[in-house]
Amino acid sequence: METQKESKYFHGGCPHDCPDTCSMVYEVQDSKLIGVKGNVDHPMTRGGLCVKLQDYEKRHYHPDRLLYPMKRIGPKGTKQFQRISWDEALDTITDKWQSIIKEFGSEAIMPNSYLGNQGLVHGMNGGDSFFARLGATVTERTFCGEGSATAWLLTLGPTAGVDPESFIHSKFIIIWACNSVSTNIHHWHIVKEAQKKGSKVVVIDAYASRTAKEADWHICPKPGTDGALAMAMMHVIIEEGLVDQDYVDKYTVGFPELAELAKKRSPEWAEEITGVLANDIRKLAREYASTQPSAIRIGVALEKSWGGGQAIRAVASLPALTGAWRHVGGGILQFPVWEQPYKFDVICRPDLIPEGTQVVNNLQLGRVLTGEQKLKVPIKSMMCWNTNPVTQSTESEKILEGLKREDLFLVSAEHFISDTAAYADILLPASMGAEQEDIILSWGHLYLTYNTKCIESPGEALPNYEIFRRLAKKFGFKEECFKWSDSECLEHYIDWNSPACKGIDLDYLKKNGYARINVGTKDNRAPHKEGKFPTPSGKCEFRIVGAKNFVAGPFRQMYEAFQPGDDIPELPDYVPSKETASANPALAKKYPLNILAPKSHGFINSSYANIENKLKAQGEQFVMIHPLDAEERGIKHGDRAKIFNDRGFFEAVSKVTTDVNKGIVVTTLGYWRQLNNGVVNSVSSNAFGDMGNSPTSHDCLVEVQLA
Repeated sequence: METQKESKYFHGGCPHDCPDTCSMVYEVQDSKLIGVKGNVDHPMTRGGLCVKLQDYEKRHYHPDRLLYPMKRIGPKGTKQFQRISWDEALDTITDKWQSIIKEFGSEAIMPNSYLGNQGLVHGMNGGDSFFARLGATVTERTFCGEGSATAWLLTLGPTAGVDPESFIHSKFIIIWACNSVSTNIHHWHIVKEAQKKGSKVVVIDAYASRTAKEADWHICPKPGTDGALAMAMMHVIIEEGLVDQDYVDKYTVGFPELAELAKKRSPEWAEEITGVLANDIRKLAREYASTQPSAIRIGVALEKSWGGGQAIRAVASLPALTGAWRHVGGGILQFPVWEQPYKFDVICRPDLIPEGTQVVNNLQLGRVLTGEQKLKVPIKSMMCWNTNPVTQSTESEKILEGLKREDLFLVSAEHFISDTAAYADILLPASMGAEQEDIILSWGHLYLTYNTKCIESPGEALPNYEIFRRLAKKFGFKEECFKWSDSECLEHYIDWNSPACKGIDLDYLKKNGYARINVGTKDNRAPHKEGKFPTPSGKCEFRIVGAKNFVAGPFRQMYEAFQPGDDIPELPDYVPSKETASANPALAKKYPLNILAPKSHGFINSSYANIENKLKAQGEQFVMIHPLDAEERGIKHGDRAKIFNDRGFFEAVSKVTTDVNKGIVVTTLGYWRQLNNGVVNSVSSNAFGDMGNSPTSHDCLVEVQLA
């Protein structure tokens, strides 16, 4: 009779780029990960995992996983590699980089990473300190959130805003440009509980997302017009005497000027721009202002058009106008990361960056690699980890053209041979979640989350920071940070002596798996009941004077080389998009459809888009198109369509549906190019938005035809 194997259980933290940062439980038998489930005790996770994380253990042992260092032996992009040793891989990288530095200087080497791993050690750092010390080109990472963060800081300062858990006390909830069901499911559970208790849930989104379909009311503005909607709400609130004047007088700056501007922003004016009926705008403004506590949850999609930053300033001003901040469950939520006690200066080491080092923005990668964008020092080598820019950055076709350069030495640390890794000269196998110790960044709630190393990596895979420790040794770097173990990194990367960490230390986290930072509870947290905004004035700043465009966000410490741009307008307002019929009628004649590319339900960016069961659940690459637009083009439901503009094209299966309005098509982000004919970022613009060098991927025109 076979003896039943005994399971051991360990604390885990989901490392993926998601606001939920789930607290997990790893189940291990005979040193193998056999199961993962949500931590039932965690107030946000509550024992549940999203559809991506289900079967998480199987990803660790997927047959396509990269297990050994490899070198390219065939043409770039053909995925012809040969196994080599770690010594050969690191020696090859070191020799090549030293040769490049000797000929061109260290800025000819460029790192490229993002949040494919949100760990403080293997994600947020993972290599930043190494490349800072090397003197490499600085990569400005503004894929997601930096425009939103810039607008938020200008208006409210670095505040976590309304506690995500306290939405249970809200009586009127607006989910604005956030598909919570697919991208923030654990917060959505709290919203649904509030809804069952009588709260009205309004979703503002440019198409009928999964979240919109579960709302009490879906308001559907045209893409990029949210600023007009917010300004018209202000008009109604001010004109109809719905302002909490006592709160405004005590705790805001610039109300007289804002009120004067809002007089010109009537619901009728906004109806022409947004397509939302003026009476619906009035109803929304009245209900929002008069039903307290009211709460708004904004998504990063708000920033993805030319005027996105200004739109976010307008939306972020609404809670102070109505006095929503007075109440538990009142206010607005963006990134609670602002009050987390992370020491990004220690993690990323911007102090090591030589003065005057050139900066490359990740949204401009294709133009840089092809030489279209001229640099002081040309890029001769790039190392990629925690990102897959071929699918995730803009202008995919230009990135591919650049990656094909024979004089570009590409290093990729990866789990699989992704679209980007396929062009690597050296492939390095990276460890996955259960194989490395870390604390996971939490940008959607107020908990620190610990991840235990509970199994060894298969094959010869190594954690990201171990790869950079070894490279630092090869280069002879003497800084202590390159000698720290993962646990020592965690001791240094968090301000354990801060008020936020009162009663918490690393040993506590290792024992308990998670800890709420010391900022009260969901039942008593009203951080701005009496103002106390962390702005220069200490108040909510409707009006700012003399501000210059800048980059904010979790990586802001790396942007010392960023040059402030144009003046930021003193007041929030609607700023029109650039790729529209009114802004560019000639372009709209060629490409009359506005394309939106929200996150996929079954993938996290491009993670899982190569996993069979996730692909089956998500479905093949699709494009949603209105019946009238489909009829004009002879397209029927299920037909294969080509979506294109001057930048490129991709193919997708047509979904003819009224979930999108006429003139709009929707696909989702993350599909792998090697498994499809093109990806949505083949058509996306690399232009920056109005604040923080944010993307404008929803400010984009295309045409659709039968493939």
